[in-house]
Order: sequence, then C-alpha cells, then structure tokens
Amino acid sequence: MHIKEKTIATLKQFDIGDKLSFLPVLPKASVLISLFVRDGELFTWMTLRSKQLRTSGGEVCFPGGKREPSDRDDVHTALREAEEEIGLPSDEVQVVCKLFPVISKNGLLVTPVVGFIEESFCPSPNPAEVSSVFPVPLDFFTSERDHYVAHGAAGMVGPLHSFHFEDPDSGSQYHIWGLTAMLAILVAVLALKKKPEFDVGFNSEDPSAFFQQILHRISKL
Repeated sequence: MHIKEKTIATLKQFDIGDKLSFLPVLPKASVLISLFVRDGELFTWMTLRSKQLRTSGGEVCFPGGKREPSDRDDVHTALREAEEEIGLPSDEVQVVCKLFPVISKNGLLVTPVVGFIEESFCPSPNPAEVSSVFPVPLDFFTSERDHYVAHGAAGMVGPLHSFHFEDPDSGSQYHIWGLTAMLAILVAVLALKKKPEFDVGFNSEDPSAFFQQILHRISKL
C-alpha cells in the first residue's frame, strides 16, 4: 500500500468526529495540518506569521485562525484560513480527520484538521498575515537532535516542546514551539506510528486519553 493510503487509514482511527459534546464553551479556532509525500517521505507546510499581527505575530504556526459566523464547521474554518493565508484552494485538500482540540494560550479551543494535498502545491502567502511558508519533514518532530523541552511553563499542561528548524532550501531558521510543536509531534506520532526519541507527556500509541483528560478538566472549571 502506498504511504499516503497507509497514513490516511491510520489517521482515520483517531478522528474525533462529533463525539465531544462535553467540550467547554470557548471561542473556537481551527488549524490545517496539510500533509504531502515527497521522495517517499511525509512533509507538512508551516507558516511564519507576520510580525504586524496582534496575535502570535512572528511565531511559527499551521495555517488557521478563529471561527467566523459564516463557517459551517471546524473543517470549513481550517480550509478557509489556509486558502486566505497560503493560497491553498479548499477543493485541493483531501480532509482525513479532526483530532482532539486543545486550548491555546489565548483561551481558544483549537481543532487540528489533517488533510492531504499534492506535492506540486506552491504556496502563495498573504503578506498581511504570513511572512513565509516552508515545508518540514514530519519525522523531524520525532527526533531529539533539534528538540528542547521545558517543564512547568505558565499556561501549559505537560512539557513545553521547542524545535529549531533550518530550511535547507532557503537557509532560514525557524523556532517551532508551544501549541504548534505539540500538534506537530502529535500528528507525527500518529501518522508515522513512531515513538519519539524524547518524552512527549502522553501515550504515543493512543494519545486520546491524555487530551480528553485535559479537556474534561477544563470543562469543569
């Protein structure tokens, strides 16, 4: 079976669907974690947000943003934002699954939407929102080499992960940390079926219990 088909079959097992009726009532957001295959290896596109933005300016993120009243659901939010930020047409994304939502430092309930796109996609970043777009091999997020971790960080449940990534094409260096790093690790663990070389703070074979426990705890506050 081709790597794409194998990955889709694996990720679908972790699709939350509409099971989370207990979720806290918080403002919603979604991010799109777009996967593609290059030379037999899984990659994902990441963005460096414009420094002019009031929220998370100058930080590395997946394409995404707040849900708008006109959005049909979490998937629609992720696809709309990806088209606005990096020029990825919604109809060119094969949506695979929604993973457990997480709470951002700004109090948003962020749903990760995972989808496959063609390797040939060429990003067209919106300069008002995005300074650059760059591909990262998914396996990078399972390696200890460029990984750092802090414990007891304010507002974080579990370890605060941090990566330093150098884009081999441009030579640009990026700091990937916090919520974005956690989501990248999560997708890498699930898609590659690979245990990272560092402690991730959750069961790498079935992380759902960890994320569900956090959401249950927050929903009772």
